[in-house]
This record gives sequence, C-alpha cells and structure tokens, in this order.
Amino acid sequence: MSLTVTPAAAATPAEVLHRVFGYSEFRGNQADIIQHVVSGGDALVLMPTGGGKSLCYQIPALVRPGTGVVISPLIALMQDQVDALTAVGARAAFLNSTQSPTQRSAVEQAYVAGELDLLYLAPERLRIDSTAALLDRGTISLFAIDEAHCVSQWGHDFRPDYLQLSMLHERWPTVPRIALTATATEKTHGEIAHRLQLGDARHFVASFDRPNIQYRIAAKNQPQQQLLQLIRSEHSGDAGIVYCLSRASVEKTAEFLVQNGVAALPYHAGLPAEVRSTNQSRFLREDSIVMVATIAFGMGIDKPDVRFVAHLDLPKSVEGYYQETGRAGRDGQSSTAWLAYGLQDVMQQRRMINDSEGDDAHRRTLSAHLEAMLALCETVTCRRVQLLGYFGETATACGNCDTCLSPPASVDGTVSAQKLLSTVVRLARERNQKFGAGQLIDILLGRRTPRIDQLQHDTLSTFGIGTELSDQEWRGVVRQLLAQGLLAVNSDGFGTLVITPESAAVLSGTRSVMLRVEPARPTKRAARPPVKGANATLSTEAQSVFDTLRAWRAAEAKEQGVPAYVVFHDATLREIATLRPSTIGQLGTVTGVGESKLEKYGERVLAALAE
Repeated sequence: MSLTVTPAAAATPAEVLHRVFGYSEFRGNQADIIQHVVSGGDALVLMPTGGGKSLCYQIPALVRPGTGVVISPLIALMQDQVDALTAVGARAAFLNSTQSPTQRSAVEQAYVAGELDLLYLAPERLRIDSTAALLDRGTISLFAIDEAHCVSQWGHDFRPDYLQLSMLHERWPTVPRIALTATATEKTHGEIAHRLQLGDARHFVASFDRPNIQYRIAAKNQPQQQLLQLIRSEHSGDAGIVYCLSRASVEKTAEFLVQNGVAALPYHAGLPAEVRSTNQSRFLREDSIVMVATIAFGMGIDKPDVRFVAHLDLPKSVEGYYQETGRAGRDGQSSTAWLAYGLQDVMQQRRMINDSEGDDAHRRTLSAHLEAMLALCETVTCRRVQLLGYFGETATACGNCDTCLSPPASVDGTVSAQKLLSTVVRLARERNQKFGAGQLIDILLGRRTPRIDQLQHDTLSTFGIGTELSDQEWRGVVRQLLAQGLLAVNSDGFGTLVITPESAAVLSGTRSVMLRVEPARPTKRAARPPVKGANATLSTEAQSVFDTLRAWRAAEAKEQGVPAYVVFHDATLREIATLRPSTIGQLGTVTGVGESKLEKYGERVLAALAE
C-alpha cells in the first residue's frame, strides 16, 4: 500500500478532474454536487451505477484541506478502491479487520500526519471508541456515506451498522457529509434523509435511465440452456454476472457453463472466504470471466466492462433488480440485462413471503415489492418506462427493450381465467382438496394420469375443457393470475393454489382479465445505441490495436496485482486505438489519462502502439 504519492496540486475541481483523473468535463450534475460539498454543504445524491458518483466525493476530498473519510460496507473491495485512487496519484488507504496491527498503525500515523487524501472505513468500525478518537486527532475534509440505501431497514441491502451513522453529524457538526446511492424509491430516499439526519442537505437526483442497457425478460424454459444460448450468440468472450436465488443453483449453473466451454466461477456466502476472495479477484482482474452468484455478490463492484447481467430467478424487488442490472455497462457501452421468469418463481416468492419473519406490515411490504416486480415482468408496454416509473421518473418508449422490439399481444383471457378458477373452486367445495398448478392443468387438458384416475378428477365438470391452450400456455395463465392477485399460494407450505376475494368478480363475469401473450418470433437484437467519438464501433484496424492494448494492459495488471481497469478502462483503450497517438503530448489528450498515469504508462503505451 502506497502512502507517499502526492497528487498534483490543483486549485479548482475542474483542474483536479483533468489533471488527476484525465477527464475534460463533468457529467450531468457532478459539477453542482462537487461545488456544493467543496463549499461545506451536506448532500444526498441519487445517481445510477456508472453515473460517476465516486468523483462527487473524491474530488472534494482532494480540493478541501484534510482527509475525506469514506464509509463503505465493502471490506472485500476496499483494496481495489484504494488501488484505483493510488493509480491516479491520490493518497488513499483503508482501515478494516483484514489488516495486521502493523498495517493499521501505519495508516493511522499517515492520517494523523495529514498524509492521506481519502481514508476508507467500514461502518462497524465507527462503533469502536478508538476510531472516533483517531479521527479527532486529524483533519476531516468530509464524510462520504457510500451505498446509503443500506440504511433502509426493509431494503434489499440493509446493514444495521448504518443506523448509527447519524453520529457523524452529532460528533462533527461542521464537517460536510455526502450520502450516495445508485437506487432509491421516494420512500427509501426519505428514509435515508431521516435516518442520517440529512433533512437540511441539498438533494441531487439524477435520471435513473441507463440507455445503453437493453432490458429483456424471457419465459423460463430450460433456463440454463437459454443462458448458454445468450452467451454464445451475443456475449461470447464477454465478462458477465449471472444471479441465482440459491447456493445450489449457483454451483450447478457455474458447473454447467464450465462444461460448455464458458469461463465461469461461483460466488455465494456458503463458500469458504478464501474461495470467495479468489473468485472475486479473478473476476475483477481477468477479462471474459462470468461470475455466477447469489445477491451476496456485486455491491460496489467497479468493473466497467461487464457486458451482461442475467437473472435465472425472479428478483425480490425492482430496487434489487435495478441495482443488479446496473452492474452491466458502467463504461457506457451496449450491454444486456436478461431475466428468465416462470410460474415457479412466482410461487416460490409467494411462499417465502408467507414464511418470512416479521409482522403483517413487513409481509405487506415484501408483497408490494414482489407485485411491482411482477408488473415489470408482465407489462405489454416499454420495460424502461415501467422501470423508471417505479422510481418516479417519466419516460417515453425506448425502442431498445424486448417489448419495444417485439411487442407482445394482449388478449382477453377472461374465459381461460374462469376455467382455471372454477377448477380451483370445485376441488375445494366438492372434494375439500387443494392442488398446485400441475394437477389443475392436467384436469383442464383432460389428461389420463394415475393421479387423475386415483382421485377421480375426470368426473369434475371442468375436466378436459381447456384443450385450446397448451401446457406451457396454461402455466402462463396461472403465472399471470398470481401476478394480478386473482390466485394465491396457500400458506400450507405445499405450493397449492387458492382463490382470492378478487376472484369472485371474474367468476361472475363482472370483471374481465387481460393476459399477455409472448411473441412467437425470437426477440430482435437492437442495433448498438449511438455512442460518441472513440466509444463507437471500432474499425477492423482499430480493433486489432485495441486487442493489442488489452493484452498489454492484462500483463501490466497481473504484474501489479490489480484489476485491469485500474490501469486503464476499455473506453480509454478504445480512444487510444482510434487516435493512435505517437507522442506523450498526444496521449495526454485522451480521456482517462491523467498526469500520474501518463507518467507511469505513457512510454509503455507508445511502445505497445509502435509494435
């Protein structure tokens, strides 16, 4: 860990942006946020993943006197965050439980001596009295509370230690605070402001739109094969993340991908810590790795060239889905968010809610989250409009999601719904029986199975009245009735189905039911969204140069033991490959090449280009 590198002195945020980070201009409302914090104001920042949140506290920490203290829940990633800052010439370090006493002592001495620009701490470390006493011995330029949504008690990433962070304002009332998150509904937004005592802070809410991400949701049908087809046809050789609900599914999916020639690694909380650490390190440091994981993986992952995020199970909330899919395409390049979704997902989530700990209010909150996720899955309109609407943002149809590219039909499914609901009612009233979807569909299709014969279900009046639909189509009907609250999963733990109070209106004919029909043709791939300058599609010659530069970067990163993006982002290498600079001065004009990186890598890049 280097504690001696000093960034070039700069009087203004714009000069730091250019000289240290190598960018010529701020994006969106970065400039306003940074100036507000530099002036000593508190800020609450909602900005999408890849929107440049980190610069909003890193630049003020470099401009203001003292050390910026960053509260981050990501102990496993602190080293990479520090490496990235050190690479641009900032003096950064962390304090956490992974360090030896000697390492901690060196960092503490550097902080007290004023030799650090940024210091990363885990929130639980602030519970230790000696940590607060240490901070009192130095000069704090600001507090940055990263992943601030972790303060929300019913959120998907709740961390109890975040609840105590109001003490920052109480103990150091004159130090500006900036809380940042990549996702928050209006309710979570308010909860962050309340729990962190940021009611008087200035709030900055950026657009949550990520136009470079194509959102697609497919009916689940052999999901592992569907995933393999996605990778082979669209993302061969790309880095990606695959999310599964269970640890067993993670391991089976990773093994399946490896057997089919995909470089895949598993990640879940049940693996030994050293295996998780090694796999995460390989994902960050190597190109073309696919990480198969539970949601235990991903928060704070700063890998910019993740080209796809796939879900093989239904996320529990739109917030979680948005946060996870947002890990794709941080570099602004075209990327895919793909989800396979089926009937069993809905039933499993309903069962989990019924069995969850907490009171009825908590279960209602979980149900509301699931219903919003189901609405996104079942919409016949633009998915991006639905997604952004959840966060209170108005949008127009994007033309770059599956429902825009291959619009599904919406049909009157009232009769089908009545047939299915009537079967549920007749089994309950005439036989005092409850069954899951499989038996209900067998009855409607008139199948002669041993179970049908044994239970004499062929004598029901609904036996065989549903042959106009296939087994898969009936499963779609069940799924959508569950999504619309016209069917419910019984709390008996066996996955049986029951009607709801809303079902009566359908059975009586006073309420119609519209159902989504999946398009028969394969979903079209969108053309690459237009991108500016060197980030556009490379020419054949430039692609060859880009590949050479990536190989050079991989060797550099391996030698230093850091992720490849710490050396240079793909976007920077693309611009170099397009411009083909021949002098240090020309290379210094490339976006992402600051003074420190120019000094360290300039001659080596020019040598690689000369080859």
